[in-house]
Amino acid sequence: MRLQDTLSNSEQMLDISKKIRVYLCGVTVYDESHIGHARTIIVFDVLRKYLESKGTTVDFVQNFTDVDDKIINRAELENTTAEQISSRYIQNYFNDFDGLNVKRATNYPKATEHIDDIENFIKKLIEKDMAYVSKNGVYFSVSKFPQYGKLSKKKIDELQLGARIEVDESKKDPLDFALWKFSDVKPLWDSPWGKGRPGWHIECSAMSIRYLGENFDIHGGGRDLIFPHHENEIAQSESFTSKQFAKIWMHVGMVTINGEKMSKSLGNIKSIKHVLDNWGSNVIRLFCLSGHYSKPIDYSEELLKENLTKWRQAETCYYELIHANDENHDSKIKSLIEESSKEFDNALESDFNTHLALLAFFKLVKEVNHLAAEEKLDSNDAKIIISEFERMLEVLGLIIPKITLEQKREIDNLITNREQLRKEKKFQEADKIRDKLNEMNIELIDHKGKTIWMRKEKIKADTQ
Repeated sequence: MRLQDTLSNSEQMLDISKKIRVYLCGVTVYDESHIGHARTIIVFDVLRKYLESKGTTVDFVQNFTDVDDKIINRAELENTTAEQISSRYIQNYFNDFDGLNVKRATNYPKATEHIDDIENFIKKLIEKDMAYVSKNGVYFSVSKFPQYGKLSKKKIDELQLGARIEVDESKKDPLDFALWKFSDVKPLWDSPWGKGRPGWHIECSAMSIRYLGENFDIHGGGRDLIFPHHENEIAQSESFTSKQFAKIWMHVGMVTINGEKMSKSLGNIKSIKHVLDNWGSNVIRLFCLSGHYSKPIDYSEELLKENLTKWRQAETCYYELIHANDENHDSKIKSLIEESSKEFDNALESDFNTHLALLAFFKLVKEVNHLAAEEKLDSNDAKIIISEFERMLEVLGLIIPKITLEQKREIDNLITNREQLRKEKKFQEADKIRDKLNEMNIELIDHKGKTIWMRKEKIKADTQ
């Protein structure tokens, strides 16, 4: 597999025959997660699911920032504690992302549970003369790390000019960043330098190295984290270990709304709960994967509707496959499966191009639906196709609820009874069965020689 590495600005090989260790910067838990968070986490979820589908073991670590000025401010506003705020939004996070069919990480470390690791990290940086204590806290000395700016491609001289606007006189250099902030506001911890709490950047370095080792495979996050967060992580981590930090830096593009960045001031933030309630997990996942992961994607109802239409085609495909009972051995379905499968895998292994992978998936869907409409879908071929269809669904994290044999028989019997009642002109009784089928979300699909049924996912936005 090849992935674009932000640091080298080139594609790097990822050896998927070995265990892959991934660290993904998670959310700061002071508010609801939004569609921008969803895109980053869904992209990495599909990456992980694809690797695991190939038999690769993935050690996946995603942190929670549960100590931060935003959390403390929110707690003050609500007259509660920072711990209660972070606990609430961590629980909401799991509700949201379980609902989006995101596989849980191997570990979800929290900053507050790793204060000792963070303190030991800072001690070593001070010993190496890469950090110093000032009246406001402990700072990393950027001038001691000559490669600073290598990830973001920013030059120290230019950064210093910009940084002088907000000068903290206790810092030796405007670019120096906080490793430990002195404070008497809870939550706070004792440290060798004074009471306070860790800076934002240090937690990810301490926890990623603790769980994945000093040099791991992929470090990921949104593009907005490249500077200063990931730049600072590299500086302090490589100063700490004297080794390369992550082998590949993978960054996901922002979700915009009408071309603008989501922000509270514009009032255009779309929470995951809102989009999940209205569109369901499958449509959201298709939307988040519809463009190349590294590029921005614009949120719009029109794009969600387009993805809903595509999802309905995928649902139809599944039910055509499970109902297939024709015998037509002239179809070229085996070559279609091989072609679609190869295109799907090649797309994901070539800088994880989910857009092209979706094209391969829907190419298979379209062809199956076409064969079914022409009554050329062979039942034996259908069994072969469904295996590949379900593999792609699994990798993409899409879910069509399985129908048990018992449920299938029950629905088939209801439809047979309805047809018989209609023949007998017992329309009132036939309508009762139709109403029962509607309640079960069953839709009938007419073919030339038969009628089959499908169970459509109930999507609120589809009925509005």
